[in-house]
Amino acid sequence: MNISSEGEKRIKGEREKSPSPLLPVSPSQITILIADDHPIFRKGLLQVIELEPDLEIVGEAADGQTALEQIKTLKPDVAVLDIDMPKKNGFVLAQEIGDCKLPVKIVFLTMYKEENAFNRALDLGVKGYLLKDSAVTDIVAGIRAVANGQHFISPAISSYLINRHTRAGKLEDEKPGLKDLTPTERRILKLIADNKTSKEIAAELFISARTVDNHRTNIATKLELHGSHALLKFAFDHKSELS
Repeated sequence: MNISSEGEKRIKGEREKSPSPLLPVSPSQITILIADDHPIFRKGLLQVIELEPDLEIVGEAADGQTALEQIKTLKPDVAVLDIDMPKKNGFVLAQEIGDCKLPVKIVFLTMYKEENAFNRALDLGVKGYLLKDSAVTDIVAGIRAVANGQHFISPAISSYLINRHTRAGKLEDEKPGLKDLTPTERRILKLIADNKTSKEIAAELFISARTVDNHRTNIATKLELHGSHALLKFAFDHKSELS
């Protein structure tokens, strides 16, 4: 993403009108970390984002490991992450962010237009999924939406989110017992889909493993699932619809 000389002049002029970087950060400002291993692309994003007075770049990284360390240290509101990065790719990074319970919302930037990559991202808790070829026009709106707890998807692949919701609705029609699950049971079902053991689920929810096993039995009963591995298979097969 190269910015023309005229664009650079416009950006420079806009910066001169912006508040001094030495002024205290407004409580309403959104803090952002950007991680992408292409410096020219990263610079272009910075130039676009820095025009917005409510957005503040607090860190940059060229690989996933550095990004994770900076997220832990800087605690940004939003992390804008490339999927293809050295050391840790975006998927691995999103998984570790979730495992560490870091309070940062994630926007993926990618060239991947495949629906399975999109679903994998949302299964990991990613709120924004932007294609790189539309990043310049979408990045600011995407960051603001995600910071406010909303999903933001590049228009070119917005149908994927509709497909996801459609499949979730169809699954509830096929398994009406899903509507009878308590919030705790639904959360446990999602954790089972993440391949968590009863012991791991117990530690995450601060309950006993026996209580988790009781919940698993109740979930299987409500969903009319029979057999020792039926619940696990159901959770794996329908992970995207359960998220």
